[in-house]
Amino acid sequence: MKQESSRSPSYTVECEDYVHVVEFNPFESGTAESLIAYGGNNYVVIGRCSFQEEDAEVDGIQYNTLRTFHQGIRVDAIAWSPETRLDALPPLLRFCTAAADRKLRLFTSDLQEKNEYKIMEGHSGYINDLVFAPKGGQEIASVSDDHTCRVWDLEGNMRACFVLRSPGMSVGWHPEDAFKLMVAEKNGTIRFYDLVTHQAILSLTTGQTPLMSAHWCLKNTFKVGAVAGNDWFIWDITRSSYPLDKRPVHADRAKLFRWSMVNENLFATTGYPGKMNSQLFIHHLGHPQPILIGSAAVGSGLTWHRTLPLCAVGGDHRIFFWVTEM
Repeated sequence: MKQESSRSPSYTVECEDYVHVVEFNPFESGTAESLIAYGGNNYVVIGRCSFQEEDAEVDGIQYNTLRTFHQGIRVDAIAWSPETRLDALPPLLRFCTAAADRKLRLFTSDLQEKNEYKIMEGHSGYINDLVFAPKGGQEIASVSDDHTCRVWDLEGNMRACFVLRSPGMSVGWHPEDAFKLMVAEKNGTIRFYDLVTHQAILSLTTGQTPLMSAHWCLKNTFKVGAVAGNDWFIWDITRSSYPLDKRPVHADRAKLFRWSMVNENLFATTGYPGKMNSQLFIHHLGHPQPILIGSAAVGSGLTWHRTLPLCAVGGDHRIFFWVTEM
């Protein structure tokens, strides 16, 4: 595959608010379509979509909004609960948001009468990332500019608090081992914590700052990726605390790193919105150059489809989707 010139999105969905963050549901939810959540200045919107790549009856993309939740404040991060099931009776929709007021909100809905949320307070700085425990979804971990990673139960009680040496930027939960948590700090350190002993068991370093985003590869949990400064970094945690590979990618600082859900060698990075365009780069570990460069007027958030090599980025009243090769 050769280096591509900049490509406009494969598909676009019009949205009712500026999109700050967008997340495909990474868990099986009992429906053929994918669930997608996006957060704006006031709302969280839950939609479902299907693509022609998975359903021959669909022309391009088919999208419909399931429910809009009014939050009244900017949404900075969204995490899906593995408890979300649309094939249950009644259906269960559960997700958690981090908002500009430094609070978490746990939303639960049956898509009919029951639409409620619980506020979780404790962070004293902006919350940069959050994640549900993938086994059962009974706990939530969050990281913040207040130099902490906190673990909460669904009642909003704090179960653990790890003191960090710089702002917490990303948090990840091991898909099989319920007691392992990855926390990435702005100072370039990524630590893995044991939730039983509350001790750090392993650390990685970029040797470069600021680290803005890190992601644990769910297809191969020995792999971790991150962006710091202008570069992306990949580690094999069985081999060294220093990166296996690193490359400069974004001229004006990299912002987000996300592994594909379907291929352990495929990942995407985004840059900060520049004067004109925000750049999305899709990379394959076997290739020296990005295999796709996507360009959108403004961009925030980055998420991969659960079963397709397709990723999405938010923008001004739109979500942009790019399809790539495996």
